[in-house]
Amino acid sequence: MFKERLLETELWVPRTPAQVFPFFADAANLNVLTPAWLDFRILTPLPIEMKQGALIDYRIGLKGVPMRWRTLISRWEPPHAFVDEQIKGPYLLWHHTHEFREQSQGGVAGTLCVDRVRYKHTGGPIAEALLVRRDLERIFAHRREKMMELFGKPG
Repeated sequence: MFKERLLETELWVPRTPAQVFPFFADAANLNVLTPAWLDFRILTPLPIEMKQGALIDYRIGLKGVPMRWRTLISRWEPPHAFVDEQIKGPYLLWHHTHEFREQSQGGVAGTLCVDRVRYKHTGGPIAEALLVRRDLERIFAHRREKMMELFGKPG
């Protein structure tokens, strides 16, 4: 009934997976990658031991409406990949795969950071086009900008 959708982004940075992954292994850094307009707060006490099976509770403000979100780290393979899945939150399905692929460009060692989000929501095509997809693209544009600030110069 509700259509599964896919959002994929890629960003190459001139750092190795071993240099990039530790940033993602610290859940507190989600605050850096999340735009302020989402009013994002981690509710689980920090530090959080990131591993397969870890549960993380957040609060977000979506269009001014506060919502709780719980994710499960269902895959944890440092420094190459991890998956977070929504257990509770605004989506019917949220399955976010993060991959860190070693890749050189122009003779410079680096990492291709790949985000693949499979998601479903209760809205139809109009909600998808005007609200959901637009917001997700804004979130991932912010994430890309922050990652370039952090990792865009050779380390």
